[in-house]
Amino acid sequence: MGDQRSQSISPERIAAQAFFIGLARAFGGALIFSLPILMTMEMWSLGFSIDKFRLALLLLLSIPLLIGLSHYMGFEDTFGFKDDALDAFVALAVGFVAGAVTLSLFSVIGSDMSASEFIGKVSIQAVPGSIGAMFAQSELGGKEGKKEEKRRHAGYAGEIFIMAAGALFLAFNVAPTEEMILIAHQMSIWQSIALILVSLLIMHAFVYALEFQGTASLPPGTPFWSVFLRFTIVGYAVALLMSLYMLWTFGRTEGLAFYQAISILVVLGFPAAVGAAAARLILS
Repeated sequence: MGDQRSQSISPERIAAQAFFIGLARAFGGALIFSLPILMTMEMWSLGFSIDKFRLALLLLLSIPLLIGLSHYMGFEDTFGFKDDALDAFVALAVGFVAGAVTLSLFSVIGSDMSASEFIGKVSIQAVPGSIGAMFAQSELGGKEGKKEEKRRHAGYAGEIFIMAAGALFLAFNVAPTEEMILIAHQMSIWQSIALILVSLLIMHAFVYALEFQGTASLPPGTPFWSVFLRFTIVGYAVALLMSLYMLWTFGRTEGLAFYQAISILVVLGFPAAVGAAAARLILS
């Protein structure tokens, strides 16, 4: 009787059900991954004070990022660029809605606020929320077959892209905070050098934790120096690049001497490196 009932369900209904399950999972991911910065006062202030061009550029660049993430780990099955693009815009919409609802509940935004401030505070929260919506497939989803299939086809360029996404996400979470500047101010040059070495060590440990499973570009037995150069060094460079972009977006480097900016970059590069390495594990 149960089999006859399941056979009578139309493919359209099954597809719609799968989409809404994926959408609910995306909302869950958006909240889980963006809740720390939804409750961060610096992010509320940035939503009002951030340069509008930099905010618009951040939202614009998030679209190709989300399309790429959809290709590798979207919250529903996709079969081409059109589906990945649709997935990306759905994730961005989820980020906007999740951010607006949560900030409203926290009384951070309200009807007495100007449209510019309202849009700014919600928009800046939508980016990490949308990335969290995409990450939800790997962390909250159950489509292991799909995840393994996409992971096998990532290739070297895909691995670097995944690391860039992870670095951007984690750097986004801490770049607006005053603690980044405080830590950089407290550290000596030797501590900064030690932090760089620790960042590289952690990234390389993550690479070996993967045991090269599903990595077509580096088969088992690849020499240490090749792994270190192709993944650890390149991955750390990508993490620093994403960190620099976040610092520029939030105006954290303005008015600083060169060595001060470098010190802050090294500090932010640490969580960015961890995010880059962890993103590979999420998809492994």
